[in-house]
Amino acid sequence: MKKKPQFWGIFADPSEFSRYVLPALPFVVLVAAYLAAAFFRNQANPDDKLLPTISKMADAVYRLACVPDERTGGYLLWTDTWASLKRIGLGISLSAVTGLFLGLNIGMLPGFRCLSLNFITFISNIPVLSTLPILFIVFGIDETAKVMLIFLGTFTTITRDINLTVQAVPQEQVIKALTLGASQRGVMYRIILPQIMPRLIENIRLSLGPAWLFLLAAEMIASTDGLGYRIFLVRRYLSMDIIIPYVLWITFIAYAVDFALRKWVVFQYPWYNVQKQ
Repeated sequence: MKKKPQFWGIFADPSEFSRYVLPALPFVVLVAAYLAAAFFRNQANPDDKLLPTISKMADAVYRLACVPDERTGGYLLWTDTWASLKRIGLGISLSAVTGLFLGLNIGMLPGFRCLSLNFITFISNIPVLSTLPILFIVFGIDETAKVMLIFLGTFTTITRDINLTVQAVPQEQVIKALTLGASQRGVMYRIILPQIMPRLIENIRLSLGPAWLFLLAAEMIASTDGLGYRIFLVRRYLSMDIIIPYVLWITFIAYAVDFALRKWVVFQYPWYNVQKQ
């Protein structure tokens, strides 16, 4: 009997050892390549700014995270992180609530679907970053414009996916519930809504990438704090020892949130993962 391949092939079956090694391998290669390139560049030019060494980046992070800023008195890394998390949290929360309500009603109510689905589809095709000047003019350069940019960039995707998820629910469930005396509102909010909540969380996970993009763009153009603002501010000095740690910090935060949401779905809705298998 031919042994199953452990890595290559449609029916590959990685061994227990490979399941730990393979995911780490791309990271090891990337870090090793960077360390080697940084070493040789700094050997040739100790003042090189393009590829700072680990020690230079660690020193920059220490100054930003542990040394109070002379102008504001705050710790810049934590101040920027809190400002960005507040904006993206508010924008995604507003987007999720709106997308859930619209998607559920569009999926369940044909009249509401005729009224709003084409309009939602039209809005979803607007390049959201092109509306940034409009948002700054209408809402000013404070927090509202940044939150609205995240909202406009993500709520249509959530709405359309929730609509498709609702329409994929077997019609027999609705018919049986109505036959047993449930009201239309009861069917929507006590039978359909609990079934689509895991999908909503997955939509939030998928929307976090675009949300970070919109947030950083807004912070780079008009802001006085935030992770995007700090990256844009120091780029004129070619401060890669700050830019690279900030990019890695953003990536870590996004990954941690994504991981937490994934685990929450597994914990709170175990039937959903079984259903997908």
